[in-house]
Amino acid sequence: MTDIATPATRVAAVPGGRRRRLNGGGPRAGTIAAFLTPFFLPFFLFHLVPVAYAFWQSLLVVRREGGQYGTSYTTFGGFEQYLLVVQNTEFWGSIGRIGLFGVVQVPVMLSVALIMALLLDSPLLKLKSFFRITAFMPYAVPGVIAAIMWSFLYSPQLSPVVDLLNGIGVEADFLGPNAVLWSAANVSTWLWTGYNMLIMFSSLQAIPQELYEAAKIDGASNWAIAWRIKVPIIAPSVILTTVFSIIGTLQLYGEPAVLRQISSNISSTYTPNMLAYAVASGNNYQQAAAISVVIAVITFVLSFGFMRLTSKRAGL
Repeated sequence: MTDIATPATRVAAVPGGRRRRLNGGGPRAGTIAAFLTPFFLPFFLFHLVPVAYAFWQSLLVVRREGGQYGTSYTTFGGFEQYLLVVQNTEFWGSIGRIGLFGVVQVPVMLSVALIMALLLDSPLLKLKSFFRITAFMPYAVPGVIAAIMWSFLYSPQLSPVVDLLNGIGVEADFLGPNAVLWSAANVSTWLWTGYNMLIMFSSLQAIPQELYEAAKIDGASNWAIAWRIKVPIIAPSVILTTVFSIIGTLQLYGEPAVLRQISSNISSTYTPNMLAYAVASGNNYQQAAAISVVIAVITFVLSFGFMRLTSKRAGL
């Protein structure tokens, strides 16, 4: 009887034509669990449990016995909180506002990030390390600090930019009702362009140089190589950064919250997250939980829908 040995297992022939597998150093369940536990345990405790708890809170309502000043108690209300969210005009106003923000800001930011990544990958650009670090540096600044920095540039009393524009006859009101949303968009673009650029640039670095050499032999210019070879190849990275940007847009909070301190045109319900925070500050945690769940569902639908649509079109 002959045994057939492999590096991981040894298969032995047994009577009846069957084969039995003998352990020979293959991965064990305990080893796999030991490697996966450091990820799944925090993921379960700090992600799944809070999400489940928020959903449970959204199903509760606070009622009172004996009138307005009577005793309050919490009871199961089903989807009553979600009905209130659907009927809340401030919520849908914030969704529309943040939708307009995303439709304009995300394409602008990702277009700039893509152009920067292509320039950094171009053989014509010098001092690549310097420009790469410079472009990425804004991402190292915390979002709140960045918003505070830009608020000084927006403030009519403090901004040298406003003074300069006024000096040449241009009236600038970065905190006006028609401009404050785009002032917040500018802060977000400044913060996140370098981060998205780095993701795209990393994908460009993985493209074999032989493709560029073959294209140059065929007479392709640097422009043609960039848009006909590089961009289609890194399409998955562009899609990924777009999904991240959609998620981040619906979570927008820090920039408008900071600008609210110097502008009366930003209310406490300016974005969906600000609305949820304002409701929670009023001790209505169940309603805030319902708003948070609805935001999460909208975020999932938009990001997953975009990813599916673009993946099908790109043949991914």
